[in-house]
Amino acid sequence: MSDLFEASGLGADVARPLADRLRPQKLADVVGQDHLLGPEGTLSRMLKSRTLGSLIFWGPPGTGKTTVARLLAAETDLAFEQISAIFSGVADLKKVFEAARARRMGGRSTLLFVDEIHRFNRAQQDSFLPVMEDGTITLVGATTENPSFELNAALLSRSHVMTFHSLNIEALGRLLDRAEEVEGKPLPLDQEARAVLVRMADGDGRSALTLAEDVWRAADEGEVFDAERLQEIVQRRAPIYDKSADGHYNLISALHKSVRGSDPDAALYWFCRMLDGGEDPLYLARRLIRMAVEDIGLADPHALVQANAARDAYQMLGSPEGELALAQTVVYLATAPKSNGVYVAYKAATRSAKTSGSLLPPKHILNAPTKLMKEEGYGSGYQYDHDAPDGFSGQDYFPEDLGRQTYYDPPERGFERELRKRLEYWSKLRRERGGS
Repeated sequence: MSDLFEASGLGADVARPLADRLRPQKLADVVGQDHLLGPEGTLSRMLKSRTLGSLIFWGPPGTGKTTVARLLAAETDLAFEQISAIFSGVADLKKVFEAARARRMGGRSTLLFVDEIHRFNRAQQDSFLPVMEDGTITLVGATTENPSFELNAALLSRSHVMTFHSLNIEALGRLLDRAEEVEGKPLPLDQEARAVLVRMADGDGRSALTLAEDVWRAADEGEVFDAERLQEIVQRRAPIYDKSADGHYNLISALHKSVRGSDPDAALYWFCRMLDGGEDPLYLARRLIRMAVEDIGLADPHALVQANAARDAYQMLGSPEGELALAQTVVYLATAPKSNGVYVAYKAATRSAKTSGSLLPPKHILNAPTKLMKEEGYGSGYQYDHDAPDGFSGQDYFPEDLGRQTYYDPPERGFERELRKRLEYWSKLRRERGGS
């Protein structure tokens, strides 16, 4: 089976990237995906029968999706065909399907690997269904996006989704060890710098090897880089964060739930992760306003004031000064007492409004500007609350056919007491964690 270099007419003596030279030659060499390829892994169990169904590989870049697809074809003696949804259209798919049919008539089946399969539109995705069903191809699609949102239900129902994980520190360390064996020399990094390089890779094995290759190129004989010098050499890898895709929604969910869970440290971390990824600060300001009304509400009415003030401060100051106002609000919201009483009441009242029909208000709270309306009983029996003891008459304002409803359960008051309790709790927790 030729690789890209051989297909381009380049021989073995031509320099190849380190990541390509270290591409695993057997499934046991793939690191970081033990849940799939370990002794009890999902793919390992499938391979015991030496047959495969169609698969969708879902995971971030540099986790081995393409490599595993190639190795699966070899393990099951299937012809390997690879296309990319970025560069392929319907005409390309027809050619691939025709070649697979011809190959099948000769007695050999085809594993078709489709990179970035989510880039195909719905009609293109549907074109795979007939050739999957009649066994012309075994489809292995790779995607970095959530298949539930990006792939047709019909395609998903005929495939098994396999989730690939970002490589953890241990897996990336094993990759670097293997790179040192291939290069025949250690990475010219001290212990701290090596740990920084692993973090820079951000769970991407290909990136880790590319960074290592950059380090070897930059080092003079006998030179060893510290963490500061390493960052100067390789600059900084942009974090994996697509503002229109899963990364965006995962991080805003983490921020929102950290605020709801009253964890200011975690909330600040996720807030800064989003800023670091290039998120629009005004988007974050809008989300903080939402948190103030959804999760804090009237347990601390000042939360909404703080959130709105932070948005205004950012608009006045701009970047980078304005982000501090937003960070202050993140901490305020996370340490504020919580209540979703208004949120729950609003949803309950909305359900009643949608399902109760066009019920009229009770006549005693209707105005009676004409004689006829007075004769009909409009306004009859209304009690002016300001004239009642304590300014509360206790009248029923619901439609008669609906009856009295209870939507809102007021939170316990005592904002200062609740805030003090939470601050004391977090101070204690920080001391237990060894922080300052």
